[in-house]
Amino acid sequence: MVREEVFSHLRELNLSGVLAVYDEVLEESRRSRSTADKTLLRLLEAEVAERRTRNRNYRLGQARFPAIKELDSFLFSDTPITEAQVRHLHEGGFVTGHDNVLLVGGSGTGKTHLALSLGINLIRLEKRVRFYNVVIPPYR
Repeated sequence: MVREEVFSHLRELNLSGVLAVYDEVLEESRRSRSTADKTLLRLLEAEVAERRTRNRNYRLGQARFPAIKELDSFLFSDTPITEAQVRHLHEGGFVTGHDNVLLVGGSGTGKTHLALSLGINLIRLEKRVRFYNVVIPPYR
């Protein structure tokens, strides 16, 4: 009876992270004789983790990436791009400084790969990202 009421309140409050681990955490707390505050902490940690995951997945969808690319799979040996500079961009400092990053180069130089990996890393840093592929016609 109490369990159903608790679940009803959890659903009403949209606490799906707590809802998902409720039974497991309570059983573990009973076995280890944890205090109420430790049990509550475990439930809240599960909720925070669930919300971060949902937020990250939402931001990945909003970014509209055409593919998922990581920096680890980029071959710096095949391009004149400076690895240190790219790794510095991945730290995300340019976002807090309100700076822009513009990747310009010929076809096959890795612009899209770097942009995708940069965007994915920024999402990990809890930033909002939107991917645009822009083709500029040749200058006459």
